[in-house]
Amino acid sequence: MNRVLKLVHAEYAYERNIYGRGVHVAVLDTGAFAHAAFEGRIISFQDYVYALPQMYDDNGHGTHVTGIIGGHLPQARFQGVAPGCLFHIYKVLNAGGNGKIRSVIMAIDDIVKNNQKNKIKIINISVGMAESTEKTDQNKLLDIVDYAWSKGIVVVAAAGNNGPGENTVTYPGIAKKIITVGSIDDRNAGSRLGLKKGYSGTGPTKECIIKPEILAPGTNIRSCGIQSQNGMAMKSGTSMAAPVVTGMIALLLERYPDLTPTEVKLKLYKAIVEIKGNPNCWGFLYVDRMLNA
Repeated sequence: MNRVLKLVHAEYAYERNIYGRGVHVAVLDTGAFAHAAFEGRIISFQDYVYALPQMYDDNGHGTHVTGIIGGHLPQARFQGVAPGCLFHIYKVLNAGGNGKIRSVIMAIDDIVKNNQKNKIKIINISVGMAESTEKTDQNKLLDIVDYAWSKGIVVVAAAGNNGPGENTVTYPGIAKKIITVGSIDDRNAGSRLGLKKGYSGTGPTKECIIKPEILAPGTNIRSCGIQSQNGMAMKSGTSMAAPVVTGMIALLLERYPDLTPTEVKLKLYKAIVEIKGNPNCWGFLYVDRMLNA
């Protein structure tokens, strides 16, 4: 993560005492392990897979994603992008990293219904549904993420790992309103990672919408693991790139807490640095440009 923080110029925020404090972030994933990097900052946990009351992660993916957003473990020289943010964990994927669309839909619906109490500002969805999914379920998923957006919650989704090639962004990443994130360093992936070079999902969508909007580091990311309370792990994918941007938005919302999702997206658009030769995304995002947009 030290490499990632340098690449996105995160120190600009930290030098100004901006760490994402007080920003509530929902993570829809495999759950979260009681890692020392999250101590005292996980506000709630809901299990839509087995309905267990106690927080857990039987895969490790969700813990890794949560760490990228805002973990903080000085003894391991580890810090996520927004180490002051607060977490709400929604387990929608099982031990194999698989799940049902209805679990994701139920979780987002519950977030919106209970948000007067929880005050969640961002939803991170490092989950991708394949094109082969039932069309009705696809549409329901797209509708619910746009609904959450319309209710004042920024939704960030991964572009999926089905690239290269056009129209390979997974659901719900193709949703029009939300912010979709791909990996800028997907060409660095090797077969040992289980990902092919150029794995990041690429647009445009069938409706000719540019997706993903933003590319962020996603390959060989060191974050929290589930082996021990201080354990770390290395993972790659757009699932790792999306929480980098989620953390950046948490920094933005600490500084400008009254921004609507549309205003957030407009600030990101104004701050973006175009990537030459890549017309299928807005570009790359830096913290300093974002905070000053």
